[in-house]
Amino acid sequence: MIVTLPRTAVRGGALAVVAALALSACGAAPDDTSTTANGRSAATATSAADFGGLDALVKAARKEGKLNAIALPRDWANYGALIDGFQKKYGIKISVESPDGTSQDEINAVTSRKGQDRAPDVLDLGSSFAISAAQQGLLAPYKVVSFDDLATGQKDVQARWYNDYGGYISIGCDAKRVKSCPTTFADLLKPQYKGQVALNGNPTKSGSAFGGVYAASLASGGSFDDIQPGLDFFAKLKKNGNYTPVESTPATVEKGETPISIDWDYLNAGYADEFKSKGLDWKVSVPSDGQFSQYYSQAVNKDAPHPAAARLWQEYLYSAEGQNLWLKGYARPALMTAMEKAGTLDKTAAAKLPEVSGTPSFPTEAQQDKAKTVLGQGWAKAISG
Repeated sequence: MIVTLPRTAVRGGALAVVAALALSACGAAPDDTSTTANGRSAATATSAADFGGLDALVKAARKEGKLNAIALPRDWANYGALIDGFQKKYGIKISVESPDGTSQDEINAVTSRKGQDRAPDVLDLGSSFAISAAQQGLLAPYKVVSFDDLATGQKDVQARWYNDYGGYISIGCDAKRVKSCPTTFADLLKPQYKGQVALNGNPTKSGSAFGGVYAASLASGGSFDDIQPGLDFFAKLKKNGNYTPVESTPATVEKGETPISIDWDYLNAGYADEFKSKGLDWKVSVPSDGQFSQYYSQAVNKDAPHPAAARLWQEYLYSAEGQNLWLKGYARPALMTAMEKAGTLDKTAAAKLPEVSGTPSFPTEAQQDKAKTVLGQGWAKAISG
């Protein structure tokens, strides 16, 4: 989930083998008794009120003193500031494992470490992966204080996951290496871009790459019900030599290995800021022929070793402070509309977002499930030619 979103390493699986080995490692089992307050268990609390109030949750989380996170690069959608802000505010240490990991790696960690104190407490998943994790019974239902302010289509009815931040698929381009930067998916097929077009990861594992294929499908006559044209587009891109299997990261961009990167707009916009001091001119455009918007989703591991801290982390992320920190990282926070109405939105940060037109629409759970299946069956074949 998502996207995704600037960062020094991708959530696209570059270290999949290392991650797989790490996820299978053993750890000590956590205490049998969950953190409690007034006889209530944090592990089963479905809201702060259910636990006795936010103050009780803070006290219990501080007693636990730790939060296990996974696959959260510090420069992905301003996560570094969020991590630092939470630690400073509550004095709770956040341990981030495998920041390069994918959404699937996160799910694997939950299933392989059940009952261990090294299991992740919280998850930030691509939308389709959050749905999958909920279907597997891996997530704890928990309603943050601002749950009702989230749009109906952006939350699970059982509160097992809900959208946190998102954006649009965009095309990033190194204007110093590419004479004329592409602005549409149709442009990417031009012979002048030979060996230059990359995705941020493998779409069967990475939410951002998944979004890239979906956007390509919309640009090629497909729909939320039909992602196949997206696979056909990348098959054509591979056949004409424009697609490179190198997964795009800031490092590969700096080296000139991936001068054109299909990625979330908040990541590409962040790159533009990051690269200025390094002499790179990174241009960002949201393709008009494949306008695809998606959000990542936040969730709590049902068997979180630090259940109070996990729930407090959610409360922090969905507070005005947390949502505005994502906004400063060019990501569109899920509560943006509600915060604008309440007057709590950082207007300066909002004004810096990449421009898009129209109202975004999103695929349903069923459509995402279908798309994920089609990708899983056909992606390797599409880019093998």
